[in-house]
Amino acid sequence: MAIQIIPHSAERSAAVKEFNQRMSAGGSPWNFYVDPEPSWIPKREGQNVWREYYLAVEDDVAVRGAFALKPQDWLINGEVKVVTDWQGPFSEGAIDVRHGTLGLRMIRDMLKKRPLLYSWGHGGDDQPVVQMLRKMSWLLHPTPFCLFVVKPFRFLRLNAQLRKSAFRRVVLDVAAYSGLGWLGLRAMHALLRLKVGGGGFSATATEVAEFGPWADELWNRCKGSYRAIAVRDAASMNALAPQGAWPPVTRLRIDRAGQVVGWALVMDTQMKGEHRFGDLRVGSIVDCLADPADAGEVVAAATRFLTRRGVDIVVSNQAHPGWAKGFAQNGYAVLPDKRLFAASPALQAALEPIDQVSQGLHLTNMDGHGPMAL
Repeated sequence: MAIQIIPHSAERSAAVKEFNQRMSAGGSPWNFYVDPEPSWIPKREGQNVWREYYLAVEDDVAVRGAFALKPQDWLINGEVKVVTDWQGPFSEGAIDVRHGTLGLRMIRDMLKKRPLLYSWGHGGDDQPVVQMLRKMSWLLHPTPFCLFVVKPFRFLRLNAQLRKSAFRRVVLDVAAYSGLGWLGLRAMHALLRLKVGGGGFSATATEVAEFGPWADELWNRCKGSYRAIAVRDAASMNALAPQGAWPPVTRLRIDRAGQVVGWALVMDTQMKGEHRFGDLRVGSIVDCLADPADAGEVVAAATRFLTRRGVDIVVSNQAHPGWAKGFAQNGYAVLPDKRLFAASPALQAALEPIDQVSQGLHLTNMDGHGPMAL
């Protein structure tokens, strides 16, 4: 049973459908893209970020696994390098022990294609993929999750993550209906803001249709403030966040005293039975750029924009300490060690000295697979 790893193509679409059916029948929640051309950032001439799909095909007939790669220009210690996010690998090893080693083989194939490889979004050490990456000497760098509760009553009543037991549901309902939850959460955000000397931000958010020369000027002005960051010039951002396509983001230009100080990509999503957020209306800041010293201004303006739209909570995944501080300055609960940035040995070497560079590493949802669950 010879397995080859090859690019996805139209003639393999039927085999991918059959792979997805077998995965579903075996109880796996994972499947792969039937269309060989990515709907999000397909490869185009002159583009410095794109996605590509690969299949693990047995005997030139059956698809047994698959993965996606997203190469992108990064600026690391002032030098441009192509760094690649990976999605997957998905294999029948999840449902059939005969293919149990296929996931490892696909990761090794990814490394041959793109040595500067990473993934961002894994949880704790109990995940099999995390254990495997640790054995392969990958860097596993924890990053925080930021949360602001706009509407305490709805948060306490509708948050599925917190309401998993009957006892918790009773406690949260008492907190919600008594008003104690409202007081407690309001006090928490106020104290968190005071703790880091936040508040007093004056920047405003303006919705824009696309990124223009102002975004290039901002990128050139602030890129030197980061040790490792994906290129965020206008062309890159218009490719990542195209008008009228996925992801359904709102582009915000952030101005202060007549000058552009940053931008943010935000989303406003009404959840329905989502396993974490339940039926909450979730606002999210899925990408952002500014000098880290101005992060608080960008967060404040983006949060006001989402609050006025009526969201119940605002969330964001971040990595840079300056951005974590900016969220804290706006009263966000910055919850540590919620996501792992997993970097291949070659990427870890490029990021050296890692203790310093990790403190200047900027990551958001747009650097990975995009805001898939938001």
